[in-house]
Amino acid sequence: MQEYKIRIQDMQKEERPRERLIKSGTASLSDSELLAIILRTGSRKENVINLSQRILSEYNLKQLSQTSLGQLMKIHGIKEGKASQIAACFEIARRLESFNEDVKPKINSPEDVYRRIYPRMREQKKESFIELCLDTKNQVIREETISTGSLNANIVHPREVFKTALAESAAHIIVAHNHPSGDPTPSREDIEITKKLVETGKIIGIDVLDHVIIGDGRHFSMKEAGHI
Repeated sequence: MQEYKIRIQDMQKEERPRERLIKSGTASLSDSELLAIILRTGSRKENVINLSQRILSEYNLKQLSQTSLGQLMKIHGIKEGKASQIAACFEIARRLESFNEDVKPKINSPEDVYRRIYPRMREQKKESFIELCLDTKNQVIREETISTGSLNANIVHPREVFKTALAESAAHIIVAHNHPSGDPTPSREDIEITKKLVETGKIIGIDVLDHVIIGDGRHFSMKEAGHI
């Protein structure tokens, strides 16, 4: 790749990414120019625009959002600081996708669970088991990650699930976990864990309304499938 030693400061002011953003808005900038604003600086041999173009020639935006800090730091010109800036930018974007201005968002369906959780789960390489504690109006009063890793009965124990629900005086709970394979079809163990949680909930007096499995762009509801 040809190296351009021109500095951003040497560019015509109206051609610099930040000045163009201020004048014409974010939509006027290319992906590499937006990334250049986030990274701020390049190196003596490569200005930040060329650095950003090189990064996006190796990774598309989706791949870049999924890349770990360690992998980002293997890119020539990217050290800990710049890697952290890239990771923070994509994390804010993920949080925005599931942001809800309601103080207590209400869960009315498995689709509501999916829309709340999917943006954070879709890029995960491991299974995460999440609990939503609800009040009597099915409003979320707390969201808790119970475990991360392979889903099994030892990790997802009713004691851990209902400990949080009891502490929050929850009326109901909904549990959810992701399948990194992208296929939300439940395993035998998924069904067994669901039944164990439902039975425990009946004894304690906290209903398990659903267990939603998150796949790639789709989901599976244990309630709708008749397992609850």
